[in-house]
Amino acid sequence: MSLEGKRIGFGLTGSHCTYDAVFPQMEKLVEAKADVVPVVSYTVQNTDTHFGEAKEHLQRIKEITGKELITTIPEAEPLGPKYPLDCMVIAPLTGNSMSKLANALTDSPVLMAAKATIRNGNPVVLGISTNDALGLNGVNLMRLMATKLIYFIPYGQDDPFKKPNSLVAEMDLLQDTVESALQYKQLQPVIIERK
Repeated sequence: MSLEGKRIGFGLTGSHCTYDAVFPQMEKLVEAKADVVPVVSYTVQNTDTHFGEAKEHLQRIKEITGKELITTIPEAEPLGPKYPLDCMVIAPLTGNSMSKLANALTDSPVLMAAKATIRNGNPVVLGISTNDALGLNGVNLMRLMATKLIYFIPYGQDDPFKKPNSLVAEMDLLQDTVESALQYKQLQPVIIERK
């Protein structure tokens, strides 16, 4: 399936250790001539870590997409009625944001963009990165897996022995998942052994 001309929202939440795996996937969507609309959570905007400073991450996203970032809930809301997306990606999706999405909370631009996309009957693709997906957040993961219009980038345990509850999406499969989601199909297998 061609992504040329498809309006793809790309939301990032605060799993800073995953950005190095996510940015190349954003570049691939742009290279596929998708119209990539960047949306960032407040954590992405304001948190410096040993994985890089917030301003550096924001600048990199601007350089990749060639667009200004959507940084507030009011800026994200028009992605529903006025400027709909063909598909919304959230990668990485933290456990915190996953639990909020599963329980219909909208307290960040990324979650507003996702809910606006669902409102329009269009797919949302999730790339999870959380240390508690098989712990307290397991119920939220399963709720989202059973939700219409939600599709997952295939995921697996990133460190079964040191972090047995942790799951991370195989970000290299992001574009394939988007292409499947645009046909309202889940890329399979969804639970994988990670490389």
